[in-house]
Amino acid sequence: MWIDAIYDQTDDWIAEIEALTGTRVYEDHALDVHNLGHPSFFDSTETYEMIVFRGLVPGTGQIRIETQPLYFFRFDRLLATLHPVESRITDQIRERYRVPGARTPRNPDELAHRILSATIDQYLDLRGAMTTRLEKWQRDLLNPRRPFNDWNGLLEQRNEVSKLEHLSEGQLDAVQEWRDARFDQMSDEMQVRFTDLSEHIHRVLVHARRIEAQIESAVQLHFSAVSHRTSEIIRTLTLITAIFMPLTLITGIFGMNFELIPGLHSQYGFWLILGGMGIAAIVMWLYFRARRWV
Repeated sequence: MWIDAIYDQTDDWIAEIEALTGTRVYEDHALDVHNLGHPSFFDSTETYEMIVFRGLVPGTGQIRIETQPLYFFRFDRLLATLHPVESRITDQIRERYRVPGARTPRNPDELAHRILSATIDQYLDLRGAMTTRLEKWQRDLLNPRRPFNDWNGLLEQRNEVSKLEHLSEGQLDAVQEWRDARFDQMSDEMQVRFTDLSEHIHRVLVHARRIEAQIESAVQLHFSAVSHRTSEIIRTLTLITAIFMPLTLITGIFGMNFELIPGLHSQYGFWLILGGMGIAAIVMWLYFRARRWV
């Protein structure tokens, strides 16, 4: 049996579970259902198990990741799921079972696995969008013709990736704890399925860590490129200063206000000094080229 309810409405689902199973849901667990910020979590009692799994809010994009909790109460022959009104996961699963010839779940574990698998698929689909967004950040950071100024946007993106990483860690812990608690009671097929479920969550976790590392690498490359360009500019200005330094010295000497300066009144003095300054500049340029400073 499957009870599917919206958790921001009344608590009629509690009475329905009690009527069908003869089991009363613990008050703490019933209160947890109203906690929209509840992390992924697993807890078990003598008569049922409770799983909290955070799924993506419909319409979540690659820039901001928004999640909401999905609650599972698993009994021996019944699964109760509670979700927000905007969630479409359980509706999609229900529509699949209404298709003629579709195989319905044989037990609560199989039904819970299908719902969790559909929820995790949303995170797997998010990876492509996040990778595309990362490539844009990398191009912007390493573009030499356009200074990068959107540091707030980059920080926000990095925070969202960190959020996805922490979210995946919590999901992985909850699913593994549930799997370990029921491992001896599951069929071999369900053991394999829940192992695959954990591997899918781990793939999302690994991708989040890879994206975070690539963002850090792109930022480091950006600062290295900026430092390199700054060094090139300083070197060019230093070479120009070094070339013009002797020319400035010669100009300063002949600009002194002494009455007698050799060659000052010569009709060829200006051209000789100008030629000497040009030769000095060329010699220094060739010297710098020979030393591979230019």
